[in-house]
Formats: sequence, C-alpha cells, structure tokens
Amino acid sequence: MDFMPKPLVATLKKRPRRWAITGVAGFIGSHLLEALLRHDQHVSGLDNLAAGSEANLEEVRRGVTSERWDRFRFYRGDIRDEGDCRKVCTDVDIVLHHAATVSVPLSIEQPHETMEINVGGFVNMMKAVRDLGVKRCVYASSSAVYGDDPHLPKVEDQIGRPLSPYAQSKLENEESAELFAHLFKTEVVGLRYFNVFGPRQNPNGPYAGVIPQWITAMMRGKQIYINGDGSTTRDFCHVDNVVQANLCAGIVDQPKALAQVYNIAVGTSTTLNELFLAIQNALASDIPEVRSVVPRYRDFRPGDIRHSHADISKAARLLNYEPHRMVVDGIAGTVRWYREIPR
Repeated sequence: MDFMPKPLVATLKKRPRRWAITGVAGFIGSHLLEALLRHDQHVSGLDNLAAGSEANLEEVRRGVTSERWDRFRFYRGDIRDEGDCRKVCTDVDIVLHHAATVSVPLSIEQPHETMEINVGGFVNMMKAVRDLGVKRCVYASSSAVYGDDPHLPKVEDQIGRPLSPYAQSKLENEESAELFAHLFKTEVVGLRYFNVFGPRQNPNGPYAGVIPQWITAMMRGKQIYINGDGSTTRDFCHVDNVVQANLCAGIVDQPKALAQVYNIAVGTSTTLNELFLAIQNALASDIPEVRSVVPRYRDFRPGDIRHSHADISKAARLLNYEPHRMVVDGIAGTVRWYREIPR
C-alpha cells in the first residue's frame, strides 16, 4: 500500500490498535477496513447494508489473509439505534465514523431522513464513544459545509451558508463534535472530504457519484450528461488519500491536532470537461469507440456548489497528511477496477 507514508506504517506496526468503522461495507468504509487489516489491526464494523454491500466486504476478505480477516468483527445494525452504536464501540480505541446518507439531491427530496441518520445517528455514536471510554472519534464531514462562500481555495475557518440539508447535517456534526470535545473532553477529529472517488463506488441509481456514473456509461455506450457548461470545478480526491488521512488522524499524538476539522483533498481543481476527457482517455486504449462519445449539457442541479478547491496545508501541518494518489493516475486505476470487476 504505497500511498501510506513510512512513519505512519511504522507506528501502526509498533502498536496495533482496536478500531471501529461505521459504514464499514460502504465505499470508503471497506477501503478503511482493508487498509487496517493489511496493517494487522483489529477492526469492528457496523453497517445496515442500505448503501454498503456484502460484495465490498467479500472483496476485502479476498484481498487479505485468513489470519487478518479473523481480526474483523461485523455487526449488522444502524447508527439510529443506540444499542448498535454501543456494540461496535465496545472494547475499541478509535472510531472512524462514516455511516451516513451522502447524496445532496436525496437530502433535498428527503430532508427528515437525512437529518435523522446524519445528525441523530452522529449524536448516538458520540454518546457511545463517551460512555464506553473510546479514546478517539475520527468522523467524516464534507466540503459541502462551505456552502455559498465564494473564496478559493477553501480554508477551514471560512464557511458560508449550507445549500442543502446534507450540507446542514455535516455542519451540525462538526458543531456536535466540538461540543463533546468541550464538555466531555472527547478526542475528536473531523475530515472534510472533497469529491472522493475510486474502486467500489456504486455507479447505479440517480444519486451515484459522477465518476462511477461516467465510467460505466461510457463502457456501455450510453449518453454522458454534464450539469452546467462543464466549467464547474471539483477537487477530486482518490479514496487512498482518504484512507491515509483517517489513519493519520487516528494516531496523531499532537494535542493541538485534536478538536479540529481538516480539508482532505489533493489541492487542485479539475473541471467537469477535464474530468470527462480523463475518463475517456483512460478507457480508449481498451474501448476505442469511446473516442466518439460527446457529452450532453443540461441545467445545474439545485444545491450544487459551482467551484471547489481545497487548501490542505492544515492537514499537512498537523496530521502529516500527504496525498499520494493524484487525479489522473487515480482515474486510470479506477477505470481498471470497473473493467476487471464483473458488474
């Protein structure tokens, strides 16, 4: 796993820890699980399999030794259930909280359910962390909290008004974490993800991420749609970088690094037009006919941020975060996965 800095690997090897992952069968959660097992850590995982899948867990199982797989305990449950939260937090040192509903359009259609899962479930997890004496909780936030703030690059202490219930839910997570840190001295670290992509990301359904949607659509000869004129920018971040950030946040021993939120991205902007070309080029060597694919442009979606570009200097300084997987090589590897895995 060459995306892991050597000092991080050495620390994990020197002192194995007990970790819990919520949303463990999901896109990011399963990558976290695989990385931890490959580094001989013990992991408990919680997932209700609404968005996550047993196929993701099976892929992890095939990718590690049986001895390492035996270090994993899976609980099928829901963060809306306090008992399930307590189960997964029992006898662990560090929680990586990723269970959530993550779609902006879905949050607009179903705001109550989004708040119930993302806010209510988050508080349930924080209570379990506090009550069971878990040392630290690292939780997934989002660049969506920057809302309508126009400044670029995005810096952690300058946010605008949320543009969707999803964004509001993540902002409330950050505020709740800060409160638990202040009142109960809970060790918390928030990670604001910027457009994460990579293998195992679900390409199906109306709320799927743009990268898996476009890869599978091109492979099947279907129409590609771009919301807006294609000049919209995103700071696309490969899931390997997110895994590294979580592990760095989980073991960092600087007190000033705690009770903070961090941008987790690459620190570069890519337009949707550039993304389209990168995916097209990555597929063309095996599927030459994708060269003829022309995208169709349509209206912007409500709740979407037009431009995104992260300043990652704070994470580099305090967490020793150093992204190793850049956009172009990340796209190439992701395309290979979708080509090789039967869908």
